[in-house]
Amino acid sequence: MIEKVKASKSEKIIFIFIIALAIFSLTSFFLIKDKCLFVKNYDPKNMNFNVPENIAILNIPCGNVVIELYPDISPIAVKRFKTLIQSKAYDDIAFHRVIKDTVVQAGDLEFGKKGNIDYGKVGTGKSGLGTINSEIDAPFNFDKGSVGLARTQKYNTEDSQFFIILRDEPLFETEYTPIGKVIYGIKALEKIKYLDKSQYVLRPDFINTIRMLK
Repeated sequence: MIEKVKASKSEKIIFIFIIALAIFSLTSFFLIKDKCLFVKNYDPKNMNFNVPENIAILNIPCGNVVIELYPDISPIAVKRFKTLIQSKAYDDIAFHRVIKDTVVQAGDLEFGKKGNIDYGKVGTGKSGLGTINSEIDAPFNFDKGSVGLARTQKYNTEDSQFFIILRDEPLFETEYTPIGKVIYGIKALEKIKYLDKSQYVLRPDFINTIRMLK
């Protein structure tokens, strides 16, 4: 007859500890793997806006980012942005420059296209529509969530590239052309892939789509 061997108290504690550790490790693995797990995805169809024709929906890996555009502040820049959105030019374009908790930048239509990204030139590409003049005279607070057009070191070189800041940047006022602000979805932007040692991202995240609400 086989005699049952009872586990000691210490053995039971060790067994429970091992089970708890395994559960914690498995949970942590899925949490790390799914970076979007706790990010709310906003559905603009369930929202009301004062001026819906100035609402752009940026869809990225962690959901929708709702941007309110300001044509009264920067009419030329907003017109260019809307033109590119309406032609679906931004679809599958890389977030090629990302600084953690600071800024995300995308919009290189020439060298930032998914499946054909040129890491040696990304960030220098153009839209083919030509540059536009900087619009920096109107008062604008570049606080967290502000959206602006990128440029070279010279003014009047804005084209298709845009950035969104993830913290207040008061020194950007009168330096960059503002086009709008994120009103919902900033957390999704904070999950965009970045590198610790470089502003420019290898195998970056991409814009899925940008569409005007109306």
